[in-house]
Amino acid sequence: MRFLVLKRSSLVFVFLIFLTAATATLWFYLNSDSVTAFNQEAKESKVREIHMVTGEFKSKTDDGKEIEAYRWDPGTIFVEKGEKVKLKIWGVNGAEHPFIIEGTDIKGTVKKGQETVVDLQLKDEGVYRLICLTHPDKDSNGPMIAYIVVD
Repeated sequence: MRFLVLKRSSLVFVFLIFLTAATATLWFYLNSDSVTAFNQEAKESKVREIHMVTGEFKSKTDDGKEIEAYRWDPGTIFVEKGEKVKLKIWGVNGAEHPFIIEGTDIKGTVKKGQETVVDLQLKDEGVYRLICLTHPDKDSNGPMIAYIVVD
């Protein structure tokens, strides 16, 4: 008889453990939108925004000649290989800056007072040059070149 009582209490104990595990599993399943504290992976790949502006430097030489140079700011940006990026370029100085990103089919124009958005996802490592076609070298108030470094 003692053996049956012991066996029954063991069965009740096993049943309670099973019920607790089932309840915990159900609770975690129903709260699956919760953020885990480890091994997090985004369900959708996020798009990183990088903001740039067009800038201009002006000065006078000792003989009074005015000189100027146009720049992208920042002049160098770093992105991961395959990373989705929105490059948002605000036109501050200069009427317009037609540009290309060397090594890609990407081209466009940044206009003063407007934002130009460029979607980037570069799959190969390397350095890509964002080149203003109006100011490609010092003879045209440049070089207006920014570097996109892909690791």
